[in-house]
Amino acid sequence: MANALVEVRNVAKSYQRGNQHIPVLDQINLSVPKGEFLALMGPSGSGKTTLLNLIAGIDKPDSGTIEVDGTNVSNLSESELATWRSRHVGFIFQFYNLMPVLTAFENVELPLLLTKLSKQERRKHVQTALELVGLGDRVGHYPNQLSGGQEQRVAIARAVVTDPTIIVADEPTGDLDKESANEILTLLSRLNAEFEKTIIMVTHDPHAAERAHIVRHFEKGVLQESSESLLEAK
Repeated sequence: MANALVEVRNVAKSYQRGNQHIPVLDQINLSVPKGEFLALMGPSGSGKTTLLNLIAGIDKPDSGTIEVDGTNVSNLSESELATWRSRHVGFIFQFYNLMPVLTAFENVELPLLLTKLSKQERRKHVQTALELVGLGDRVGHYPNQLSGGQEQRVAIARAVVTDPTIIVADEPTGDLDKESANEILTLLSRLNAEFEKTIIMVTHDPHAAERAHIVRHFEKGVLQESSESLLEAK
């Protein structure tokens, strides 16, 4: 696909558990256009989170190639991957992964500490990101002073503060009540529609998948043919 931001070609991945060889992904091919919102669905152990981690440079495939915006991330060394991730990938996790001893401001600022931005520039970026997620008035609050939905919004602000090439979200609504989950999904949809952020989301929830433009299903390490989301089909 000519305008693909992410290209996964013939990727296979397995893990060793004691003497047991466990195949997880089998010859996966996937193209994700720039500005797309893709949902990966499937039962536990089907391989969807493994693929997300490979695209994000957290893990490496056994074979095949993964290119993100022209960079073959499957060929990078561990130190190169760390640098690449910090510049190009925004991570959103199910359990937020916020530092409890840091304020919302300080949590969002963390990725910027690896950049050459001045303290004043970092402050401006952090404030903009927190205002974007509706928490401009919570900069001094600690995670235990925030609701689950607010914590996830801080995590989203942290994910976008570096203006990443791609956002990867692993069950971003899995620990939230229905109302908070809808708020987070609306925020992700806004990031995609208004700011043209490319988002790849792993989810078990069909209601979350409805927000994506494309839904792909995993079955035992095999990626099924693409389908429109329910939202697009309406």
